Amino acid sequence: MTATAIDNLYERHIRSLPAEQRLQLLARMAADLAAEGATPALRLHNVMEFYGVGRRRWDGSDGQEFVNKLRDEWDERRW
Repeated sequence: MTATAIDNLYERHIRSLPAEQRLQLLARMAADLAAEGATPALRLHNVMEFYGVGRRRWDGSDGQEFVNKLRDEWDERRW
């Protein structure tokens, strides 16, 4: 089923249901998926997958300055 078909199904049949019925539907769908074993398994990573991650950060710049800059940006983005 395409995303458009799913959107149409939702808009035509599900969105207009009361919240309680939508929650019941969601619980039913979650139970069905769990019964099918659709929950993703945890994937272990090989440490070599992280090779090169953060390479640019180790250019000799001061780590504390970097953290301070990030914190300043967070303060500016506050809602």
